[in-house]
Amino acid sequence: MSQSDSRAYRFASIDIIRGLAVILMAIDHVRDYFYYASPAADPMATGAIEPEIFFTRFITHFCAPVFVFLAGTSAGLMVSRKSKHQLAAFLIKRGLWLVLVEMVIVSVGWTFSPFGVEALGGKVFVIMQVIWAIGASMIVLGILQFLPVNLVLGLGLGILFGHNYLDYFWPETVNYGMDDGPFWITLHAQSSIITDSFHFLFYYPLLPWVGVMAFGFGCARVFTLEQALRQKILLLSGVGALVLFFVLRLINLYGDPKPWSAVPEHLSQTAMNFLNVSKYPPSLMYLCITLGFAFVLLKYAESWNGKFAKILMTFGRVPFLFYIVHIYLIHALCILVASVQGFEIANFMNDFTLFPASWGFGLPVIYAIWLGVLIALYPVCLWFANVKKTRKDWWLSYL
Repeated sequence: MSQSDSRAYRFASIDIIRGLAVILMAIDHVRDYFYYASPAADPMATGAIEPEIFFTRFITHFCAPVFVFLAGTSAGLMVSRKSKHQLAAFLIKRGLWLVLVEMVIVSVGWTFSPFGVEALGGKVFVIMQVIWAIGASMIVLGILQFLPVNLVLGLGLGILFGHNYLDYFWPETVNYGMDDGPFWITLHAQSSIITDSFHFLFYYPLLPWVGVMAFGFGCARVFTLEQALRQKILLLSGVGALVLFFVLRLINLYGDPKPWSAVPEHLSQTAMNFLNVSKYPPSLMYLCITLGFAFVLLKYAESWNGKFAKILMTFGRVPFLFYIVHIYLIHALCILVASVQGFEIANFMNDFTLFPASWGFGLPVIYAIWLGVLIALYPVCLWFANVKKTRKDWWLSYL
């Protein structure tokens, strides 16, 4: 497969891995809406769950780091065709646009309650998740990219390796971040800002994601190298990150706020304890294992061919469209199925953690719905990917 299309900054392997992240992400969101109702947004937070649901959730950990890292990489590849001032203007404007989309479009998709959630006292629930993290990080990167690339890379690595020192004194997330607090807490912990009319839940603490994007920006040069050298660097970096994860996890002292413990009589529980690292905020260990796999896959994706690779590439070229549409589709399907089963629709015009306790299905149904969602959205994504490939309208770069 050709490594790039007509735009020199666009790499097929990047689109393929971004597409893989997109379809894995959809599993997680189908699970959110259709799996047995739970007050916890993250099933791994409970500590004791079935291995099959644990690993269903675990494989989706790959998604957010890939999106943020590759957003930084894509920005870094634009350096050759934009001046610093042009790139700054693009990143800041696109970042502001993404934050606005998160607040106005995506949050409504999660709740279907644009005028307020009754369980929250009628307040409008605004959930600041991965689109917020990408948008806000882009705004910061728009400023950082005026610095030398090596310094941006160093800052990114410094944040990735150093931000867990904040665990020792930063306020911890309580009540799944639903409690009110000052804005600065949201830089490294889940927290909310609550006003008379709005409840802003900062589900993705920002600081580590700024580090991931800056790291991706600094790594963009790798993709301009000769293929053999590029693949060697990606493979060695990926393996090195995975080795570092296992070393840090075995030492069990730094790199994640959740120390693990062995359960001798339950091998599966021991494995889950070992792999259960923090996503909110993304710990050093979390980023090592997820980005480690991503680097290895980026190396091998350069040689992927065939129909499946083309499907992944299609999804990976329109991740923003897929993200928005799939949330609305999954939530609408949830309401349709619930109404057929006799539930009151009003109970599902909510955040999924507020769904009725009797709602939900097992994993076979979850995976069946997931495949249905992918099949339904593929033609839409294929059409829009072709639009982006053949047209050069300025606004397409914001979608």
